[in-house]
Amino acid sequence: MKNENEESSRRNFLKIGLLSSGAVIAGASIISAITKEESKETGKRVKVLTADGKLIEVDSSHILNGKFEDIAKREIRDGIDGRKFVMVIDLARCANERKCITGCQKMHFKQSPTEWIKVKKMQDTASTAPYWMPQPCFHCDNPPCTKVCPVDATFKRKDGIVLIDNDRCIGCRFCMAACPYNSRSFNWGENWGQSHEQAVASCNSHYTPETSTPSKMGTVEKCDFCPDMVKEGKLPDCVTSCPNGTIFYGDANEDTVSNGEETFRLSELIKNRAGYRFMEELGTEPRVYYLPPVKRNFPFEDDLEVHNTHE
Repeated sequence: MKNENEESSRRNFLKIGLLSSGAVIAGASIISAITKEESKETGKRVKVLTADGKLIEVDSSHILNGKFEDIAKREIRDGIDGRKFVMVIDLARCANERKCITGCQKMHFKQSPTEWIKVKKMQDTASTAPYWMPQPCFHCDNPPCTKVCPVDATFKRKDGIVLIDNDRCIGCRFCMAACPYNSRSFNWGENWGQSHEQAVASCNSHYTPETSTPSKMGTVEKCDFCPDMVKEGKLPDCVTSCPNGTIFYGDANEDTVSNGEETFRLSELIKNRAGYRFMEELGTEPRVYYLPPVKRNFPFEDDLEVHNTHE
């Protein structure tokens, strides 16, 4: 099932050809829109990427007149063309070590009680064995959360990712009520779920829905599938933090998923391991697949003192 010749693909399958240095703008029409209005030149040159892949330099005045911010917001809402991001979670590998949670919290400057990934104790029937189930946001293809938002703060991108724009969010929590997976949380205070050091670091960063930081009091939060890391050709921290390789992330259009050490064909993995989507009968079409907990790598251990508060 594993393709041994795809080691180089593991490192490169998330590369999308975007440049991260300087100001990167795709499309000749965008360049034209930015430069139509005359601005006083600053003498500071910034790099710009045209639609045909040419890297040019323009004066910073052409992108500091407000147009670049509007264009950047449109690109964030559109997503990455040609991509369909997907996650696969192998329940046979999960030992409830919670490293996926701590990796996510560190990435997004969070701490308890905020957890964007929850590891739940599951048991299908009274006569079957229990198992651990990591649950992020499922980034559904038919998301009920986006349909109830009155201000279009939560939105579905063409690359499969569902994000929340906390600059728009009014805290009505309709999306939380609509989500059948309980994947969203509410920010009750300015530093809710953050240490002082984390809050300072978060506030020093520029807000974008792609990083979900800095946090905004009175708004809804959730797992964002880390599109900012994808743009750098990296896997999300929840994937690489797991010592057991439980979580795989990739592109359905490329039919490839990786946990950082192993790379599989998505279609073969789902077919050969009887992959399924949680509560698929609801018609939400989640972009997270589960592999059943058969031939488990670890015995089930229920440390009540540690885990009961997280179920």
